[in-house]
Amino acid sequence: MRAGARQPVIDFGNMVAGVLEGAGMDPRRLRGDLAARFRDAHAEVETRRVAGEMGFFGLPHDLPLATRIQRTADSFVRECDAFVVIGIGGSALGAAALRDALLPPAWNELDDGARGRAPRLHILDNPDPDTALALLARLNPARTLFNVVSKSGTTAETMAQFLVIRRWLETALGAERARTRFLFTTSPERGTLRQLAARHDIPTLPIPDTVGGRFSVLSPVGLLPAAAVGIDIGAVLAGAAAMARRCSTSELGANPAGTLATLLHAADTEMGAAVQVFMPYADRLRGFAYWVRQLWAESLGKAVDRAGRRVETGPTPVPAFGAADQHSILQLLMEGPRDKVVVFLARAAPGEDVEIPAPCPDTPDLAYLGGHTLFELLDRERCATAEALRREGRMNMTVMVDRVDAHSLGALFMLFQIAVVYAGALYEVDPLDQPGVELGKVLTRGLLGGSGGEVPSIPPPDPRWRV
Repeated sequence: MRAGARQPVIDFGNMVAGVLEGAGMDPRRLRGDLAARFRDAHAEVETRRVAGEMGFFGLPHDLPLATRIQRTADSFVRECDAFVVIGIGGSALGAAALRDALLPPAWNELDDGARGRAPRLHILDNPDPDTALALLARLNPARTLFNVVSKSGTTAETMAQFLVIRRWLETALGAERARTRFLFTTSPERGTLRQLAARHDIPTLPIPDTVGGRFSVLSPVGLLPAAAVGIDIGAVLAGAAAMARRCSTSELGANPAGTLATLLHAADTEMGAAVQVFMPYADRLRGFAYWVRQLWAESLGKAVDRAGRRVETGPTPVPAFGAADQHSILQLLMEGPRDKVVVFLARAAPGEDVEIPAPCPDTPDLAYLGGHTLFELLDRERCATAEALRREGRMNMTVMVDRVDAHSLGALFMLFQIAVVYAGALYEVDPLDQPGVELGKVLTRGLLGGSGGEVPSIPPPDPRWRV
């Protein structure tokens, strides 16, 4: 752990009866039935971890893989001005979270000197032609590296954009030079990308077989783009490892991931709060909130439990952003249905701050702002929002980090990954699969004429139901 590093702290007082006005959870349950339930969940997760099913636990300790990632990044960034990730879902959201949190704002707009000659970082996820064409128009094909990320190598959105870009590169550079502009992150031994890599001598990095897409941020999926732009991936992994150690205990009161999972599970299943709002008060954590949304939704939204029983369970994760969304969603959180719990993501200090000047004497209504800073304003708004929710009996908690840096971000990634697998055990569902996503993939393949896809019979629009 770096000198002075502290791990994230969860303040859940505003979930507890006696603190939360007129509502909340009996705190005695945290030492009683909820603690016992968590011990069972912890034992289930530990069994699956030891069996090798949850490979994300081991990523912070895989030093050979981390070294390989860093060496690969170092060997390629010397010859590129832009690094483009082509991936979607878990193959893109982790890289975006790392980018947003740890690079200076507007990174791609900085000149080479301000970026330390590191490449610009772009992420192509949604296959929107407007976005793809606009990006390609700005890139130098001879100075751009495309990192294609797909474990299966058959992800439709990713592979379609790969094919478009390969043709663009071959037109500009010829087939042989075009090949040198790719690096694949994919399955170690199988899949379409692995076959293409072998056939065309394209370098690759592996996604471990036991690491699913939404759990892959600490693998080459997230760490290669981070390393390419100079992020300290060793510090990210150190923060994750430290959090994993904290979460190794079966004692609920000492396990932050267990506490997070247990409280949110109880809020949903016992207190009617099926909507879980993840609300960072730091622009740098905006991408992290979107990463959490996928992690929560795909892991916990399930139609059947592990015993095959129909359950149709899982909370609905919603990202919101303070203080901007105080002006869009707070009214609903304060006075709408009591079906929500808010998880604030906060930092104790910014990297830099800006003092607010004292206003002119003729504007006394603004006098209270003078002498404070922008961070003070933002953080006081968070505190005030949490207190307002508490007074209205609306559940909320805060996950606090010292500052947004590589170590704390690694800890946050591991905190939420471990929490979601604990929550899966509490819901009695498998947090590692996503069967609900597969039907859409099959139907898309069929509509495009692909083999193995179902050609769906979609009725034409009925004019009676159109306006």
